[in-house]
Parts: sequence; C-alpha cells; structure tokens
Amino acid sequence: MLKTRFTEAFGVEYPIAQGGMQWVGKAHLVAAVANAGALGFVTALTQPTPEDLAKEIQRTKDLTDKPFGVNLTILPTITPPPYAEYRRAIIEGGIKVVETAGYKPQEHIDDFKAHGIKVIHKCTAVRHALSAERMGADAISIDGFECAGHPGEDDIPGLILIPAAADKIKVPMLASGGFGDGRGLVAALALGADGINMGTRFCVTQEAQIPDTFKQQMVENDERATDLIFRTLHNTARVMKNKVSQEVVAIERKGGAEFKDVQHLVAGARGRAAMENGDTQDGIWSAGMVQGLIHDVPTVKELVDRIVAEAEQIIEGRLQSMISRYAEAAE
Repeated sequence: MLKTRFTEAFGVEYPIAQGGMQWVGKAHLVAAVANAGALGFVTALTQPTPEDLAKEIQRTKDLTDKPFGVNLTILPTITPPPYAEYRRAIIEGGIKVVETAGYKPQEHIDDFKAHGIKVIHKCTAVRHALSAERMGADAISIDGFECAGHPGEDDIPGLILIPAAADKIKVPMLASGGFGDGRGLVAALALGADGINMGTRFCVTQEAQIPDTFKQQMVENDERATDLIFRTLHNTARVMKNKVSQEVVAIERKGGAEFKDVQHLVAGARGRAAMENGDTQDGIWSAGMVQGLIHDVPTVKELVDRIVAEAEQIIEGRLQSMISRYAEAAE
C-alpha cells in the first residue's frame, strides 16, 4: 500500500490525482477516478454557469461517495468569469478540496480556507510554488515542461523542477507533466513528490467523455506529437500536434505575430466543434508528451490499479533487489 503525505492529507487511497481538464473534467470521469481510489477534479469553468457547476457537483456525488474536488483556473481575461459565484457553488456544494491554477489565487485561497476547504495550487515554477505556500495553499502541484496546457516560460523539465521544488516546499507536493504509469509514479516519489497528477493519461480512458477518435489519436501519437504555441506571445501552451497547431506555429515563426493573427485558429468555439465532430485536425487540443507512453484505452480503475501494482513491483522487486545484491556483494 502506497501511503504518502498526500494520501493522508486528502483522504484518498492512492497518491494519484486527475487534475482539472477543460471539457473533460466532468462527473462521469471524476466519479470513476474517485471510485478507483484516486482524487478527481470537476473542472469548474467547463460548466457554462455557476448553477451548472452546482448540478455537476451533485451529479458526481450521485456516482461516488468518495472524496473528489473542483478545479478553478484563474486566468487574466478581458471579461473574467464570475469567480465569486463559482466559488459559492463550490462551497455550497460541500466540496472539501479545490485545485486552483493560474493568476493571483490569494482571494480564492482565502475564501476556500475560511470555509474549511483544502487548496492544492498548480504552478510551473518553484518561486510560484513558494508564493502559493505563503498564501496558505495546503499542497502544491508542480508542472514540468513536459505537461499539457500551460508549462510556463522557464522550460524546466520535471527531472529538475520536482526535486528543486521538494528542496524548498514544506507542504505536500504532486508532480505533474509526463506521468502515465507506475514508473513515473516511483520516479516522482524518488524525486521528492508525494504523488502524481495526470491529465492526458486520464483523457485516454473509457470514462473520459471525448470522442474515440481523439483517444485513438493519442494512442497512435508518440512523444514528439505536441506543439508549443503562443511562445512568441509569452503565453506558451503545449497542444497535440495537428494541422491547426502547425499553422499557428508557422504564423508565429514569421515574427511579429499578435493574438488576432491566430485567433481564428485557436478559438474555443472551433475547438469544441471539432471535438464534437470527432475531428482531431480542426482545433486546438491540450495534450502532453506522455502520449508516447500511452498504448491503450483502459477503464479508469484498470489504469489506476495497474499504475499502483507496477509502482509497488518496482519498489519491492527491482529496486529492493538492487539493494540486496549490493549488500550481498559487499559481504
């Protein structure tokens, strides 16, 4: 049994989390993650209104009696969503853990903690993690350069970022970016994390409510099948490589690009339509390098059980045998 500071603090069986994922973090998947012994998160802003979020929280409760949380991502926008109303839906829904991500989370952390809710803040740099810890975050999810979505602008891979953060952060820490199997879980624990946070890997499960064409495309893709877009706009995003992402990269490569030059390609409405149509080439889709380690579409329970079993076998078998062999040789 894998027990860590994360499992103890958040009351879950395994040190595995399914982070917030736009359009994917819905009741059906989150409940499956919770029932499998991991910690799932409903993505708040996937729901069009705070009222819709309240309904999605209740739908999740109808499917599981185990702990789950809600992700609230705070991004600088011209017209921000009604964050205070989304927070009320979370608080009134009886949620006990929230994953925050993004821009200046202080007021959100304060509000959640005032209502007895634990906060995991997701960030991409040690300095940001330390800032979130000072703000009162109960745990940190540190996102390496390998991750899907926004890896920040420092380009520090997990192999360096995780232990660098572990050296300085006192609260429990999840490792994010590039995790999809038991080997990754053991590596994260060895590097100083208390668990792993997976996004792309949970997309490629039977319970994820996205078209099978997207799941099969990620199975077929290798670790090179991502593009970094918005690099020249200093808002880097890692997405699945396809026709649209390549167009964005080409426009940026010419130099002097502004967001309006690529807006028609990356518009959320276009991406949603492509997903609804099962067209993997006609929109932007967040996906990480971990695609190269994804070879099947299991149920969530099969995936979680497999990761844990593999991790335990590595720790108790391969690594333990190395210590034993060394001890025997030294005698």
